Amino acid sequence: MHLSLVKKPEAKKLKAYILLSTKPGTSLDVVKRLREKVKETVIADAIYGRYDAIVVVEAPSLEEINQVVYNIIEKDPNVIRTETSIVLSPM
Repeated sequence: MHLSLVKKPEAKKLKAYILLSTKPGTSLDVVKRLREKVKETVIADAIYGRYDAIVVVEAPSLEEINQVVYNIIEKDPNVIRTETSIVLSPM
């Protein structure tokens, strides 16, 4: 009997970088909540600079990324504004 371990190719996922502006002093709490709440989160960090946090998400479709941004992230009471950039072609 011969067993072959063939790894199935993973479905292509879209990746998005979401930059967040948060209410002062809340970026760490926002990031913590998003890590726990959004299963599509790959990275979520509070940062210094023009924005207060960055979240990287991966999902099979643009519609699912839209759902994450509009129905979860932007509904957080401490998120003031978001800016989303979709990756053109993953390397």
